[in-house]
Amino acid sequence: MKFFLTLLLLLLIAAGVAYWLVTTPFGPTTETFVEIAPHTPTADMASQLEKAGVIRNRYAFEGLRLIEKGTLKAGEYRFDHPVPMTEVYRRIVHGDIYTIGITIPEGYNIFDIAQAIQDAGLGQRDDFLAAARRHTELIAEWADPQHPLVSLEGFLFPDTYHFARHTPAGTILTAMVHRFRQAAQQLNLQGPEAYRTVITASLIEKEVAVGAERPLVSGVFQNRLAKNIPLATDPTVIYAALLDNRWRGTIFASDLASPSPYNTYKHPGLPPGPICNPGMASFQAALHPAQTDYLYFVSDAAGHSRFAASLKEHNQNVQSYRHAQQH
Repeated sequence: MKFFLTLLLLLLIAAGVAYWLVTTPFGPTTETFVEIAPHTPTADMASQLEKAGVIRNRYAFEGLRLIEKGTLKAGEYRFDHPVPMTEVYRRIVHGDIYTIGITIPEGYNIFDIAQAIQDAGLGQRDDFLAAARRHTELIAEWADPQHPLVSLEGFLFPDTYHFARHTPAGTILTAMVHRFRQAAQQLNLQGPEAYRTVITASLIEKEVAVGAERPLVSGVFQNRLAKNIPLATDPTVIYAALLDNRWRGTIFASDLASPSPYNTYKHPGLPPGPICNPGMASFQAALHPAQTDYLYFVSDAAGHSRFAASLKEHNQNVQSYRHAQQH
């Protein structure tokens, strides 16, 4: 009888210790990351967590399999305050991995996105740019024989994304192109003609500050293209300078004289590729340009555009803009 009482007492003590191990908060008070590789056995996972100071006892963690449901998932987890072991276990079952959110605004080009990636701690700027130029196979379905693919510019759809810290650049690019593909399906963008639409939408995105003016600007572009008049749009000159690593923050005469195929002052027609990553409104405007006789537009002091059908009227608008700038 005494033996059984002793055994019962020991079992109660063991149960109490186990309960204390799994329910009493424990863990780091500073940011601690634990990266669990795919197919890691539970025992190895428990050892990682114990070594990192996230849990008190690896055996108690393994024992939780008897009472907790679900499969433990791989990934990087972030811990920064003490919690019960049960919470650690459930977080890993739910796959509550640590990710970094990054928002890509409409109109960002690949240089802007690469810098944002680096600023967010998701990789190096130059590595991202190299990958964006290397992985053009991601957009092969929209390739246009007249415009050889040189990068993923235009196809990295503006949105908010969440990535793990060590996500490869190729995976980030794939996610952004996937989001573009979803938008393309909504817009019914298919085949090589879609590439011209992306180029046009990128020009509209960079030229228009007021949303309601997008279809009018699109109409101007279509009218000029139909008459083989150079588009003469400043954002393409800026992009040409960015590509040549000579952008100095303002447009110089040498930029306007550049032989770059992106210089739409010297070359009629569309530039050979997009100059940024446009949003849905600019795509809609590219697909549905306003029907007008306008051939020119210039921004006014308030950020709106003044449109003109003749060069004489356009020059008057330009003079008015310059006069407003001086006062």
